[in-house]
Amino acid sequence: MPRAGLDPSVVTEAAAALADENGLAQLSMSTVADRLGVKPPSLYKHVAGLPDLTRRIAALAAAELTGELTDATRGRTGREALAAAARTVRRYVQEHPGRYAATTGTRPAEADDPLATALDRSLSSFVTVLRDYGLDPADEVHALRMLRSMLHGFATLEVSGGFQLGTDVDESFTWMIDFLDQGLRARASDGGGRAVVDDEGVAAR
Repeated sequence: MPRAGLDPSVVTEAAAALADENGLAQLSMSTVADRLGVKPPSLYKHVAGLPDLTRRIAALAAAELTGELTDATRGRTGREALAAAARTVRRYVQEHPGRYAATTGTRPAEADDPLATALDRSLSSFVTVLRDYGLDPADEVHALRMLRSMLHGFATLEVSGGFQLGTDVDESFTWMIDFLDQGLRARASDGGGRAVVDDEGVAAR
């Protein structure tokens, strides 16, 4: 019989914590079993193996990040929403580098995989932020890819110690947000999108 109190969510939470502490690459069924005080074979009563466990971690992380993005951007528009989303991603990666890494290297196993739903909801959070800019619909996917790439790149470089120059990293982060905001506004204007209203209620042209 499975150990009392042990279920897929408990195993996933323990594995996610280990991934954050030691790195996703160091995760194994043995290390998770040690953390939970059981033998490795016991885990297979709850998860199918390491690939399945990694997908579960990715789904957990995507759901957590989506919730934080939703809370951070609620009631905000334009640059304010963009900055809130960017800060949320940066903070999440700092606090949960292992489980975040699972979201970038793991793909859903099938159409009804919970990971697919979690990733879709995460993308929707970014789409909501971008939609305030009034981009041409043909540009929305490009903008989404750009936004995700820049936020992901900044956050993962930072946690891996990739910023070695003396310039303040927080200033660079603000510079990136300003660059994204101004670029999106310019693209919306050039592409014939609707006028964007900035945080002070002034139409940006």
